[in-house]
Amino acid sequence: MDETNSCYEAPIPEHRISFVSSPLRAVIRMRRKMRTLKKSRLQLGLTGENSLESGQLGLPHRQLSNDKSSLFNSTSCKKPPFFTFDSPTLEQVELRNQRRKKKRRSSRPVLYPGNGKKYLPIEHKSKAKRCLLLLIGIICFQILNAIENLDDNLQKYDLEGLEKTMQREVFGQKLAIERIINLFKDYLATHYHNKPLVISLNGPSGVGKSHMGRLLAKHFRSVMDNDFVLQYYVMHNCPEDSKIETCQNELSGLISDTVTRAETEEKIPVFVLDEMELMSPVLLDVLKGYFEMNQSNEYLNAVYILISNLGGNEITKFVLQNASSDVLNVQQELHNIVLSSLRQHHSIWDVAEIVPFTLLEKSHIVNCFLDELLREGFYPDNSNIENLAGQLNYYIKEDKQYSITGCKQVVAKVNLLHTYM
Repeated sequence: MDETNSCYEAPIPEHRISFVSSPLRAVIRMRRKMRTLKKSRLQLGLTGENSLESGQLGLPHRQLSNDKSSLFNSTSCKKPPFFTFDSPTLEQVELRNQRRKKKRRSSRPVLYPGNGKKYLPIEHKSKAKRCLLLLIGIICFQILNAIENLDDNLQKYDLEGLEKTMQREVFGQKLAIERIINLFKDYLATHYHNKPLVISLNGPSGVGKSHMGRLLAKHFRSVMDNDFVLQYYVMHNCPEDSKIETCQNELSGLISDTVTRAETEEKIPVFVLDEMELMSPVLLDVLKGYFEMNQSNEYLNAVYILISNLGGNEITKFVLQNASSDVLNVQQELHNIVLSSLRQHHSIWDVAEIVPFTLLEKSHIVNCFLDELLREGFYPDNSNIENLAGQLNYYIKEDKQYSITGCKQVVAKVNLLHTYM
């Protein structure tokens, strides 16, 4: 046979076949084959060769073809490539590993969710979240601190006491009192402003405008120093026969000196200017310069109360025409009417907060007499009070009586009682 063929097993003699069974013969063949494989493996390990060829072992080709029994026992048979026990090289090992990895990847089993308890992934807490919470806490603390500071400023001026005083001594002007208190609360809550507060009290004679100005001056003198409250009456401080330049210099000096001293002590001065309808246009221009926004800080922190009869006729007409209407629904319309009348007189009222004072009813006049009688020490007789109130003149409109002169004649009527006693 050719040497490239597989190992040839020598046939068992015919005289032995009859005495040995087929299973036993298969065992003998397998045992002989294993011996041959072991010998060939030992020989490869000693010589270091990769293959066993018959020419290297010194066995001629003819002897292999003639002596079949010796060929079976010899180790000259060639080993198939897939039965070799050569030590693999590094490249072969890498190829095998890559093939195994590919097989593992391709043969990965599909995992189905089991019936076990599921857990959500653990969330890692961020440090930025803590910083954000700290920043929010600081902002909230600053807001609370600012609110407390606003309350402290309002307590310093005692606006609650001022409101009670005005409600007790000023009759028939509930809406005007609420408007003035709200303006003071918004402005006096802080010491830094972008413009001064200008409040204009307008209405007919005898409705309580001047009395309101005196109450404001008295109150702020009690909560602050007397030097930070200035009352200016045009007929007294600047009569008609005086020089305008002198009045101008005097008014400018009073305002500048007051605001400068108030700024050093972080207080807001109050200027009460009465009889504004008699003030000359030159002085009005001087005042308007102090009401502007583009000036130094000390002039921005000030309160100006302008009291005048300007717009009184318009208020009287409006009240009489709307006597049956709800006053709350016509306040804005009344405000616009008064503002248009004031603008015709001078542009200084463009920056002012208009507070209209309406006509007083007969019940308000009765309260004025009662308060004045108690001040003068008279016994408050109701019949006497009604008699005194009936001596005044009234507008009669739809079962309502509005005083023509307001409470202006009340003091004179009560003083006449002293002459009869």
